Amino acid sequence: MKLTILPAILALAVAAPAHAQSAGDWTLGLGFGYVDPKDDNGLLAGAPTSVDENIRPTITVEYFPWDNVGIELLAATPFKHTATIQGVGTATVKHLPPTLSLVYHMPTGGKLTPFFGAGVNYTTFFSEKSALGNVKLDDSFGLAVKAGVDFALSDKGALRTEIRWMDIESDVSLGGAPIGTVDIDPIVVGMSYVMKF
Repeated sequence: MKLTILPAILALAVAAPAHAQSAGDWTLGLGFGYVDPKDDNGLLAGAPTSVDENIRPTITVEYFPWDNVGIELLAATPFKHTATIQGVGTATVKHLPPTLSLVYHMPTGGKLTPFFGAGVNYTTFFSEKSALGNVKLDDSFGLAVKAGVDFALSDKGALRTEIRWMDIESDVSLGGAPIGTVDIDPIVVGMSYVMKF
């Protein structure tokens, strides 16, 4: 029984409508992004620092100037993180990480469409709060890379899973005096529903 079901499932996956992109297409993706900073976030005030994770709604807009090649903008509602400076104290901060990427979507003729891309990330920090005093994080500009797969539900809709890495680091000051650089460099895991226009 199992031997007959598996080929049927594979045949459906191959024969299902492909979520192919042609020059001039637009897509809109609505979902969630989970930002997980790397483990070692550097030294602030001479002490080891750690930054916690956060999840927030995301939106992507992508335009295809060529077949299967898109220019994508990632946006989100503000992420909020707590930075813990070992033996010193904590600070909370919000940030927005708009990211612009060039993405190649690999045509497969089936339901699954892998993709990968690279671009630039600009992260702006705001609403810094700490009992330690006036904490300020400088904005960051760096490389971003991504990979993932779309699972076509129809010619116009797909479920997307993806993973990104972003080069994010920020110079930190306390009371106007520099106290070090925090290296965030997160892995960002995303899930969304993507609509083609």
